[in-house]
Amino acid sequence: MSRILSVNVAAAPEPNPVKRVGVTGINKRPVDHLVAVRAPGPKATGLGSGLVGDQVCDTEHHGGDDQAVYAYAREDYDWWQARLTRRLANGLFGENLTTEDLDVNGAVIGERWRIGPQLVLQPTFGRIPCVTFQHKMGEPRWLKTFARAVRPGAYLRVLEPGTVWAGDPVIVEDRPAHGVTIARAFRAYMTEPELLPELLEIDGLPDDLRETLSERLHPPRRR
Repeated sequence: MSRILSVNVAAAPEPNPVKRVGVTGINKRPVDHLVAVRAPGPKATGLGSGLVGDQVCDTEHHGGDDQAVYAYAREDYDWWQARLTRRLANGLFGENLTTEDLDVNGAVIGERWRIGPQLVLQPTFGRIPCVTFQHKMGEPRWLKTFARAVRPGAYLRVLEPGTVWAGDPVIVEDRPAHGVTIARAFRAYMTEPELLPELLEIDGLPDDLRETLSERLHPPRRR
């Protein structure tokens, strides 16, 4: 059964020497209580994270309705552990939800996840690695290594607010027919631009991302 293995939050920001903001909420740790989840509002002016009690510090690039929640599969952590030969604890990648028996990267953009009795989330896109992530991992060339692995995890928007707790079941209630997965969309963005046209045809992409990808595919003419 697909379930939430742990719910992870950053209760307080930590120093971040690699970004102008100076602090980061990437270091998330499991909690053992119910956590309320709601749509946080716009990226720059909203509440940041969708999880009450979580911290998003770089609100220019993270958080907001289309990145309200970040999920990563424990099975992908285990895959990384074998290659990095080090233990990777839940929350290390900055995810709010560590899942078990759920194909996060194979999720179709726009599908619906029901978590517990109330909460409904919707995958929007994969996690694009940044310099904060690389600094946190301490691995040389981590950005390229992470991109090549095509195991990005999924950002999710909140369709119906509710609560989440470790052990809650996850049910995929509906899956769009277009079939474009988080992994395929990530490949289109990072390494295979020939896939961009099909990506732009689907519903469910964040508006700002759609605009960025459209400009990449059809760059404005220079005068």
